[in-house]
Amino acid sequence: MNYQKIKGTPDFLPEDTKKWQDIENKAKVVLSRYQFKEIRTPIFEQFELFARGVGETSDIVSKEMYDFVDKGKRHIALRPEGTAGVVRSFVENKLYGPEHHKPLKFYYIAPMFRYERPQKGRMRQFHQLGVEVFGSSNPATDVETMALAMDLFRTFGLDNLKLVINSLGSTESRKKYRKALIEYLEPFADELSKDSKERLHKNPLRVLDSKDRNDQQIVQGAPSILDYLDETSKAHFETVKDYLNMLGIDYTIDSNMVRGLDYYNDTIFEIMTEDPEFGSNTTVCAGGRYDGLVEEVGGPATPGFGFGAGLERLVMLLENAGYNFTEVDALDAFIVTIGEAADKEAAKLAYVLRSAGMNIEREFMNRKPAKQFKTADKLDAEYVFTLGENEVENRTVNVKKLENGKELTADLSKLYSQDKKAYLEEIKAQLK
Repeated sequence: MNYQKIKGTPDFLPEDTKKWQDIENKAKVVLSRYQFKEIRTPIFEQFELFARGVGETSDIVSKEMYDFVDKGKRHIALRPEGTAGVVRSFVENKLYGPEHHKPLKFYYIAPMFRYERPQKGRMRQFHQLGVEVFGSSNPATDVETMALAMDLFRTFGLDNLKLVINSLGSTESRKKYRKALIEYLEPFADELSKDSKERLHKNPLRVLDSKDRNDQQIVQGAPSILDYLDETSKAHFETVKDYLNMLGIDYTIDSNMVRGLDYYNDTIFEIMTEDPEFGSNTTVCAGGRYDGLVEEVGGPATPGFGFGAGLERLVMLLENAGYNFTEVDALDAFIVTIGEAADKEAAKLAYVLRSAGMNIEREFMNRKPAKQFKTADKLDAEYVFTLGENEVENRTVNVKKLENGKELTADLSKLYSQDKKAYLEEIKAQLK
């Protein structure tokens, strides 16, 4: 049988993974600068965790969840997003206790799963870099986390991005706004798209987020959520704007932006790319404040803030920008072998050079020396170590630096000694 991968799932071959490793390595440097620590949670959780945390009326739960009943009759779901699982871990491991310094800052780089039509930059198995901050209701947390998101993209030299912000206010102010929005939308009920008709009384804020063009025209005249913020939420949002201005971070306000998850309150944001390859205003990163989610999942009232960025889209953005990906596993040396005795010696030499911290590849196919040198060149090796019968007999190895063509004869016994690292530095210095 001819097996093929499931539609919407990726194979990352070595030429792909080196790009991902480069992105992840550079992202981790920025995350460390902001003092975020890595957390890893299970790929699958109880279905109810996502239904309760993400919201039963959200598209993720109602349409896109990969869920199943396992052999123990448990209703299980593959994680469609990262926040709910991290919140569950925060509660289950009692990380809210006084012994833990607040705020707690976590990040994850992990696969997520959603059953939706695969398309450019959107897969059924996709990967997110996400961060979560627990324990701080300070607007400075919102701004610092948004600044981190912008810094992550700027690390790669991306500048065709814009930060869009909004406030959803408190639960109480959102109830008042919800009522006003329903009153505005009801006269248009027959004209709304099928999805928006379903959401009208269940979750009317999602109508503002509709991708249907007719819906978008209808909501243009809708009341603004910013007019319904209570004094506390209004002050919080003003402080967020003040801090962004102080840091010189440009932003725009979109009062119709609501995000697709039910757990958000107060500040929400999206980072959009204006890269023509993606069409205008494609979201590459999004998040916001979720002060009620920890309590919803069974923990004590704890404020939270976070975001998720799709790594597939980031890779595509960087490829479109002609980004020069760093070679994370650059080859230090290739060992050329001529004859059986050299083949055996190469096994030891490769082992010793690797133990000295070098990235090594060697010949295994017994090809002619010219082809081996061509391979070393193709693999962009810095040095070539050549072993033939004479070298093995004399306990030497020829070392050549490919960049400048300089070469010398090295002593194998010194390479195999306790001082091999110092001897290797000597060799490199002579071949400069």
